[in-house]
Amino acid sequence: MLKVKKGFILRKLGTEYMAVAIGEASKNFNGMIRLNGTGAFYWKELEKGTTKEQLVAKTLEEYEGVTEDTARRDVEEFLKSISVAIIDE
Repeated sequence: MLKVKKGFILRKLGTEYMAVAIGEASKNFNGMIRLNGTGAFYWKELEKGTTKEQLVAKTLEEYEGVTEDTARRDVEEFLKSISVAIIDE
């Protein structure tokens, strides 16, 4: 099960999304993670707790015309890009 680490929050600033570390988490990560709409969609799923396979399935449900291979690749790339902010329980 993949989850967002405690101390990371998602905020919308205008039309963009930013994930930031607060409290104890900010001692280990001093910055922001910039996300597009799809990244924010994935982030919200990670806040609830999910698996890679569930993220792929949700992508296929949410985005018309996306192939399973593309969804799988996009999920993998996204998870790598935010690895500092997630845990695998």
